[in-house]
Amino acid sequence: MADRTPLFLALGIVASVLLALGLVMMKSRGKALPPATGRGIGRAIRGWLRDPVWLGGLGVQLVGYALYVIALSGSPVSLLAVMMQGGIAVFVVITVIFLHERASGREWLGIGGVVAAMILLSLSLRGGAAASAANSYTLGATSIGALGLAIAPFANSRLRAGGLASALASGVAFGLGSLYAKAVTEIFAPAASQPIATALLTDPWLYLAIVANLSGLVLLQNSFHWARGIIAMPLSSACSNLVPIVGGILAFGERIPAAGAPATMRVAAFALTILSGGLLATGRE
Repeated sequence: MADRTPLFLALGIVASVLLALGLVMMKSRGKALPPATGRGIGRAIRGWLRDPVWLGGLGVQLVGYALYVIALSGSPVSLLAVMMQGGIAVFVVITVIFLHERASGREWLGIGGVVAAMILLSLSLRGGAAASAANSYTLGATSIGALGLAIAPFANSRLRAGGLASALASGVAFGLGSLYAKAVTEIFAPAASQPIATALLTDPWLYLAIVANLSGLVLLQNSFHWARGIIAMPLSSACSNLVPIVGGILAFGERIPAAGAPATMRVAAFALTILSGGLLATGRE
């Protein structure tokens, strides 16, 4: 039988483009739509859902995510992750051309650094140890630590007022959503004792994954209200990639490569992400 991996990877590219286009549509309404904060969260979200452009962007995002899941079923996650990083570049190009956003030289270095770091991180996944079943206590502790990191930027008035704190927190939320979704997949193991439908409905990780992803969506849209998309989206994407890697090591028994090129790429990716995130977070409008 012919190798269908290239077909699934191509599907991953389409998924990344659709995800980027959906975010651009949502970002285009960032200034016009109110942020979801305080007692006005429900009213703001209802306003988002009544906005045809924002709602269309959400629909495009859902189609892109569905294609991503299909692509993931037939291609190595490390290779697909590289394909998905193209979505950052697509988002940046579209926001510059159609939304007329601009970045300083310092910020362009940060954007390029985030893309390079995510590619290095994806390539390094080949050298890690296979994951084991989730350790619920460790995953819970990891979640608490990640939430602490998500809240910390809000203590900085500049990051909070500029929307960058919301961007960083959205990435943490999306990353936690990925960890919870990974825990949910354990119900598909051959040794599972319950019917899949029953296991899904009674699995707390499923509901945590839904809450985490919805929280990330709200936080990212809030960030789009105050911050430029070409800064907010790479920051969010960087966090959403790093959290599952760290969480996989702590809660799923994965290990970073012991030596060789994968180990070097993994360490370089973490360092480059931190440096690039600093460049983006300290840029000026």
